[in-house]
Amino acid sequence: METPEQYREDDGPAQKVSVSMPAGRIAAVKARVGARGFSAYVSAAVERQIQRDLLEELLQAKEDEIGRPSPEVLDWAAEIFQEAEALAADERRAEAIEGDEGAAWPDRKAG
Repeated sequence: METPEQYREDDGPAQKVSVSMPAGRIAAVKARVGARGFSAYVSAAVERQIQRDLLEELLQAKEDEIGRPSPEVLDWAAEIFQEAEALAADERRAEAIEGDEGAAWPDRKAG
């Protein structure tokens, strides 16, 4: 029998696990995706967190290698992220106005 360690992060059969989280957070997830979409929603959230952790590790390694970015570079990066967030919000609003809200949240189901 194969063990979970033998699979890459996104491979292998689904397995049941037990996690604890606040009841309100559970209710919020179920309200967004329904009870049947809960596992997929949590799995996607874990995947995003792993990606963020890996990115943070890479950024820390680069900072250790070449030093901390200058204040000017940090300001520039913050401005770029704000612009990207504003563009994404504008796109979501435009899709909602066009009555195509499903395209913005394709996996979302009414609670």
